[in-house]
Amino acid sequence: MDRPEPTAASDDGRATIPAVLARQARDHGAMPALAGRCLLGPAAGPAGLRSAAASGPDAAGPDGPMSYAELHAAARAVTRAAMAAGLRAGDRAAIWAPNSARWIVTALGLLGAGATLIPVGTRLRGPEAADILVRSRSRLLFTVRGFLGTDYPRMLAESGRALPDLEQIVLIADTGAPDDAAARALVPWTQFLESRHAIPVHDAELRTATIKPEHISDILFTSGTTGTPKGVLATHGQTLTVFERWATVVTLRHGDRYLLVNPFSHAFGYKAGILASLLRAACMVPVERFDTALVAELVDRQQITVLTGSPTLFGDLIRAGRPLPTVRLAGTGAASIPVALVEQIRARLGIAQVFTAYGLTESIGVVSVCPPDAPAELIATTVGRSLPGSEIRILDADGKPVAAGESGEIAVRGPNVMHGYLDDPVATAAAIDPEGLLHTGDVGSLDEFGYLRITDRLEDMFIVGGFNAYPAEIERILLEHPGIEDVAVIGVPDARLGEAGSAFIVPADPDAADAAAILEWARDRLAGYKIPRHIHFLDALPRNVAGKVRKTDLRADYSA
Repeated sequence: MDRPEPTAASDDGRATIPAVLARQARDHGAMPALAGRCLLGPAAGPAGLRSAAASGPDAAGPDGPMSYAELHAAARAVTRAAMAAGLRAGDRAAIWAPNSARWIVTALGLLGAGATLIPVGTRLRGPEAADILVRSRSRLLFTVRGFLGTDYPRMLAESGRALPDLEQIVLIADTGAPDDAAARALVPWTQFLESRHAIPVHDAELRTATIKPEHISDILFTSGTTGTPKGVLATHGQTLTVFERWATVVTLRHGDRYLLVNPFSHAFGYKAGILASLLRAACMVPVERFDTALVAELVDRQQITVLTGSPTLFGDLIRAGRPLPTVRLAGTGAASIPVALVEQIRARLGIAQVFTAYGLTESIGVVSVCPPDAPAELIATTVGRSLPGSEIRILDADGKPVAAGESGEIAVRGPNVMHGYLDDPVATAAAIDPEGLLHTGDVGSLDEFGYLRITDRLEDMFIVGGFNAYPAEIERILLEHPGIEDVAVIGVPDARLGEAGSAFIVPADPDAADAAAILEWARDRLAGYKIPRHIHFLDALPRNVAGKVRKTDLRADYSA
């Protein structure tokens, strides 16, 4: 396995995110840090980000290429501006915006001010975002107007929710009408940055120096696919430790050019993207949303070497029929990945190294990784071995470890266990037991070599005539059918068996979709109780920003 070059960052949990940025600026200052412009484009209002080379060391950085020295200077400008806005160490500040260079600069600048970062998903509506802002007690919000025709501040105002702690909304990009009355109470990016002159550089440096590894760096909210999203607290030290080890296993290298497609509101985009790149002094190329043609074009133009995303992303690129010869490393993750997909990524896209990983927000994004030099069968059917320095256990209903090969609840212990849930000690105690084991709620098994196989979510399992049926297992088999492009299985009430399977299928060719033929095919490959009793054809499965199927939506559709 190829190994990355040594990094300037430590792996002992004693670092902070701003300290790593400063170190990389010192040791690799001329290296490219950002190669992509703020993809909202030149229509996003006055150019608030200017070249540090042209505008001096306190400039807020360019919309175009940026070195690590310039990124450090840009983040420090945001730190000073945030302090001028009254942000204190330990305060919370939220970002509700698509991926962009300014998102990265803003996040690193806020962390440098000692703030706790609250990323908010761009797919959330006004009431959902307002709930996160209230529960996190965020004092500043950085957002945009005009992304895909969406006005986030307007949605927030129309939610009708009081925001008692929110003091200022800063527009990091604005494509709205300049005379729009709704925008007059918002602070433009250039005005926000201009306020930095009230705070001396020395004061900002002193503030950054007070940040400790044990301080909370961010609160990421769970996807909420099974209930109200919970805020997950993580520290600087544990986040850096986890992603230093993750970067080593997946072979992210110093100088890699990393296309950041995954949303920054999620650990896959923010931590496995921005922070992992920071640890390796890799070049970041942010993409505001996935578009097959745009991604293929950016890979060619920016000479991208690393690409990660959902299986759907890679399936779309394969169907587009454009090889990606500059990409050496691809990463994906899901409970059900066809072996054929891994083989096609290697053969048709020309990406030799493919890794899969498994994690959840509560595990700081990582539980296990299957390394990129593993066989396709292993990459597709397992999620690899535990993150180095952590432990995976498989537990039965009584909390006792089971034998190798047997299924049970997946539990993990190590630096990749969250600090806890925001303002919810009861839920924290339910998730983390007295031994320090995080109970994931996922079902799986470990083989004799320590490779983890995901069986399903505990709540997704259904019982057919007394037999446990796991949707992920059924989905994996159904994905082998040549006429099935995507599939999700849920348990539904059945008068005779108690429960039965219902499969929601995205056919490869809608005109040739044949439920009876699929069921006949399945009879030779699945035990009778595992065969779905109902089949529904869809154009696409509902997924959240992390690419996970929203089975709550499927259950609601079935009930309706």
